[in-house]
Amino acid sequence: MFTFFVLLIVLASILMCLIVLIQNSKGGGLASGFASSNQIMGVRKTTDFLEKATWTIAVLMVAFSIFSAHALSSEKASEQATEISYSDASGNNAAAPTFPVEE
Repeated sequence: MFTFFVLLIVLASILMCLIVLIQNSKGGGLASGFASSNQIMGVRKTTDFLEKATWTIAVLMVAFSIFSAHALSSEKASEQATEISYSDASGNNAAAPTFPVEE
């Protein structure tokens, strides 16, 4: 599950980079290239869409990060529980083997 969330974070970050690169720092961005087609979509609507998309992806990245941290902690807990159950089931709780010391 952790790997799935990491994959989603990577995809969201790539999409965020693309959306930010489309935007122009002075407010033109993608809309400035389509100045003659204001009747279809309009300059203001394009900028609004890009701004909303940027905020949405940013919120998704934060949420995916929180979910991945939760998934990682629950995976670690399940691994520890599995280790404990294996050591209890085997009945052999001996210490780790020691190696001879050369002098």
